[in-house]
Amino acid sequence: MKYNFDEIINRSGTNSYKWDVYGADVLPMWVADMDFRSPQPVIDALVERARHGVFGYTAPPSALLTEICERMQRLYQWQVKTEDIIFFPGVVVAFNNVIQAFAHRGQGVLMQVPVYHPFLPAPLHAGAIRQEATFNMDTSGRYEVDLESFRQAITPDTAMFLLCNPHNPLSKAFKRDELEALAEICLEHNIPICSDEIHCDLVFPGYEHVPIASLSNEIAQNTVTLMAPSKTFNIAGLECSFAIIQNAKLKEKVQAAQRGIMAGVNLMGYQAALAAYQEGQAWLEQLLAYLTGNRDFLMDFLSSNIPEIRVTPVKATYLAWLDCRKLELPGGAYKFFLEQGKVAFNDGATFGHGGEGFLRLNFGCPRATLQEGLQRMKYALDHQTS
Repeated sequence: MKYNFDEIINRSGTNSYKWDVYGADVLPMWVADMDFRSPQPVIDALVERARHGVFGYTAPPSALLTEICERMQRLYQWQVKTEDIIFFPGVVVAFNNVIQAFAHRGQGVLMQVPVYHPFLPAPLHAGAIRQEATFNMDTSGRYEVDLESFRQAITPDTAMFLLCNPHNPLSKAFKRDELEALAEICLEHNIPICSDEIHCDLVFPGYEHVPIASLSNEIAQNTVTLMAPSKTFNIAGLECSFAIIQNAKLKEKVQAAQRGIMAGVNLMGYQAALAAYQEGQAWLEQLLAYLTGNRDFLMDFLSSNIPEIRVTPVKATYLAWLDCRKLELPGGAYKFFLEQGKVAFNDGATFGHGGEGFLRLNFGCPRATLQEGLQRMKYALDHQTS
């Protein structure tokens, strides 16, 4: 089936967090939520399940557990067993659960900043503290792991490392040697790893996703890996994610920390996940080709029209990290483009230290929408008012 990613779908008035937060005159290019119709097999599976008419309590489908294991083996040569998998109603819920399991009051949760903004308050929810390591950024805007900063951030109270791989908002696909170095440091200090890998399927040609737990059995025994079909197949609202935990003791700690208040995945989430993984590959391949075109269009437009904005090389995700510091905009780039360009981005400052002066732009949209957003940026800059 040939999918039309150029189709403009009106999402206003659908209780869309992305589209209904700002006014009707604002073009939203912020939340990591694509504007594309989900794969037809997913839609068909949901319709078929709805027609059944009975929506009782639902257990994880055995076919979905098997599909996940086969997928890990096929994509990453990573052997996973069905009993290693736990389902969650979202990755944010999952990493908060893991923090509750591993970090006691006053202990530290290590992360690399800037980073996906729900990471930042998560340790505080458990009474823990946030420990920050930084990246090295070269003259081209490329971010590399700073192992010295990582080591310096570790203290005797560091309880775990919360990794974002691929990295949001830096659009970074970690290199194998970077992950090996981080994992070895964690093993050296007996620090378990929780790796948010929700964007694992959205890696551009020339790069690869490496699950950190797939590096070795020793690292796997020290890692909780979080994945989901939600970003990949644009089904985030159905809230189905999962953890792969190959260490039985770590798995028991995570489950114990749920304390009877963790909700399960709804039956439609399971249904959509199974259909996406079993029959969504053709859609995904076409999506990646389209996103590659969007990424290149974005880079070319900014290079030709707003060269003061530097874009970090986009290796993964459908999120671009824009360095707007040279523009020296009054009130900051986020406020300026929202008020004078009527286009909404994520303010880089919300991603923590190192994000000031940056914007995160979501290019998971029809090319015409992307073009309009970029033209609004250019128009606002060309017609600045005091």
